[in-house]
Amino acid sequence: MTPIVSIFRNPPDGGRGFHRDMRVRWALEEVGQPYEMRLLTFSEMRRPEYRELHPFGQMPTYEDGDLVLFESGAIVHHIAHKFPGLLPLDPNARSRAIMWMFAALNTIEPCVSSDGAGYLPVRLRELSSKLGNADWLEGEFSAADLLMVSVLRALRGTEFLETNPNLKNYVARGEGRPAFRRALTTSAPVVRSA
Repeated sequence: MTPIVSIFRNPPDGGRGFHRDMRVRWALEEVGQPYEMRLLTFSEMRRPEYRELHPFGQMPTYEDGDLVLFESGAIVHHIAHKFPGLLPLDPNARSRAIMWMFAALNTIEPCVSSDGAGYLPVRLRELSSKLGNADWLEGEFSAADLLMVSVLRALRGTEFLETNPNLKNYVARGEGRPAFRRALTTSAPVVRSA
């Protein structure tokens, strides 16, 4: 069965890929898994039939047969476990990659989204120090990098990335991946609304 990913019919960002459904599409493109898209408006996301898929009425959802998931991190985690290519084979490296997936969404993203306490510069310096001159967080590109780059993209063109050039280059490397480009410009088949 071909998975179905819900996305905005008319994305508020004008299709620049800053919504969380982009993470899911990118993951599917990285592993070479075909998918279909369910294009929804904000009003369609409030309908009871969509709320059956996502109780909070947000994006994205992922439907694969009788499996329905919401929350982009959980969906990317599922894809990374189901298909080869997004998690290292070595058990310890795999666990560290999963750790970085959680760090992207639980440590870095809240600071990017709302840095009321001023933690963002500190967290970015710490992340920059850990990344150093490496291309990716845990050796080869993984779901950890996919999520971290997705989070950091919101800072493009800001002083936060300018003062951490290795993070700026890290984001550029992620955006330069062919799978990212395909996800951004995808012409996946469209299915009916939920």
